[in-house]
Amino acid sequence: MKKRILAIVNPIAGTNTKTDIFSQIKNSFDDSAYNLDIITTQYAGHAQELSKKAVAEHIDVVIAVGGDGTVNETAKGLIQSETALGIIPVGSGNGLARDLHIPISVRSAVNVIKKGHTTSIDYGTANDLPFFGTFGVGFDAEVSKRFAQSGSRGFISYIKNSIEEYANFQPEEYRVITEHGEILEKAFLVNCANTSQFGNNAYIAPHARLQDGKMTVTLLKPFPPIEALPLAFQLFNKQIDKSRHILSFESKSLIIERQNAGTAHLDGDPTYMDAEIKIKTVHLGLKVITPS
Repeated sequence: MKKRILAIVNPIAGTNTKTDIFSQIKNSFDDSAYNLDIITTQYAGHAQELSKKAVAEHIDVVIAVGGDGTVNETAKGLIQSETALGIIPVGSGNGLARDLHIPISVRSAVNVIKKGHTTSIDYGTANDLPFFGTFGVGFDAEVSKRFAQSGSRGFISYIKNSIEEYANFQPEEYRVITEHGEILEKAFLVNCANTSQFGNNAYIAPHARLQDGKMTVTLLKPFPPIEALPLAFQLFNKQIDKSRHILSFESKSLIIERQNAGTAHLDGDPTYMDAEIKIKTVHLGLKVITPS
């Protein structure tokens, strides 16, 4: 029987035009072996609606064509199902794709999907909202909000927004409660990582694993401006956990308490969350196609 595939394309992901992606995808799947549909998202949440419908129709593979936000939306509709997620990473960061060793090249990513090696990975929930790469509050959440509002995509834009946010950002006090005890700490950010990186090879949790049933929790304590460059160097060289400003540990579940409700991010997309945030790990809850 032909394999049924749905490709969901986010037309505004990343910095490059998507006009040739349709033909690249369509020409890569032989009509004699695949039934392929390609749909462009029209609004926020559309990818999740489409992927949920695909599960109900027993489609074999749903491909997210976009960045981490598109992957998040698409994957939310596929969790705890037999439909596998394929990824063609064309976003700004592509954190989950990079962690899964999925090529950034469209042609190479399509070849991975055609080979069809399927595995299951963990995902997390923050107050019952799923995330697949990272969740955070504090500085990284405020940067994601600023980045989304800027309307400009790409790595350079993200760095620009990070620098602008740093100029006025004030650390906050957090209480982090785990099965191992409590931590009360003033922090620049608190990040829960299922993947090792934010994207663009910025490794916030170098030792995080996608199939261990745990989140890697990272607290970045306040640091003087002179330490910003060394921290950035460690972030991109898988050394951030060695910084004296970092507190890092693993946990299956945790509660983050802050002074007030406010901004958080799920896989780089900003959202608004309560002062108390409950984080849980769902072990091997998503099927995904990866290189063998």
